[in-house]
Amino acid sequence: MAIMVDEAFAWSLLEAAREQAEKSWSEGGIPIGAALADSTGHIVARGHNLRVQTDDPTAHAEMVCIRNAGRRRDWDRLVMATTLSPCAMCSGTTCLLGIGHVVIGENRTFSGAEHWLAEHDIETTILDDPACVALMERMQREKPDLWMEDIGQ
Repeated sequence: MAIMVDEAFAWSLLEAAREQAEKSWSEGGIPIGAALADSTGHIVARGHNLRVQTDDPTAHAEMVCIRNAGRRRDWDRLVMATTLSPCAMCSGTTCLLGIGHVVIGENRTFSGAEHWLAEHDIETTILDDPACVALMERMQREKPDLWMEDIGQ
């Protein structure tokens, strides 16, 4: 079931995700964040990339956020914001759970498996947020080896 998201809601949820991305960066991690909310805008979970901090290659921001949400039966009525286009693992999990809508901060520095979301009728909103772009460009500039590790090269 697709959930329509207005612009104010999308930006508000993305702000929560960006705060998580900044938190990860301040911890020495990868600056990607995610937030999950119900259709009223109530945030049910937040997460930031913990790959570096926990030495866990599956601890992407979206996966951590989903884990933090716990067992649920309302995935199709939730909206997830992520600061960066979701990779194959995160897009696949989003499809598997049937999350209703995904707000993507940016897909310029990395374009993930967004086509899977479309193939599973999951609505997306791409905000092309300059702040999200700046987070990833900073990582590419300051920690190029970590960037290459994170995108799988």
